[in-house]
Amino acid sequence: IVRAAQEGIVFSFKYGIDIMEQMGIPVQKIHAGHANMFLSPIFRETLAGVTGAVIELYDTDGSVGAAKGAGIGAGVYKDNNEAFATLEKLEVIEPDVAQRTAYDDAYARWKSNLERAMAAF
Repeated sequence: IVRAAQEGIVFSFKYGIDIMEQMGIPVQKIHAGHANMFLSPIFRETLAGVTGAVIELYDTDGSVGAAKGAGIGAGVYKDNNEAFATLEKLEVIEPDVAQRTAYDDAYARWKSNLERAMAAF
């Protein structure tokens, strides 16, 4: 049950990435803090596999990322590189290409069910 819940969250994440890519924003790498859902190896590996993106985990959490993002907007940092230069990279998760077909099939079923449910409203 826990795995199914995590996969549902991954599929929702992928759905958002699909929208970004339709807007011309490619997603090839995900930078994340080693916190929350990213503490779960199942979540990390499934997310990398479903999205096809490399995941880089850093010794931080979302609050630090939000504060640094605000610092960029406020001019405290000149860009992302300067803002995030002090973060320590803990791990890199590569997509498992051997599982790609299984992930694609599972996501297609999830998306089909989602679209059917949304059409009812």
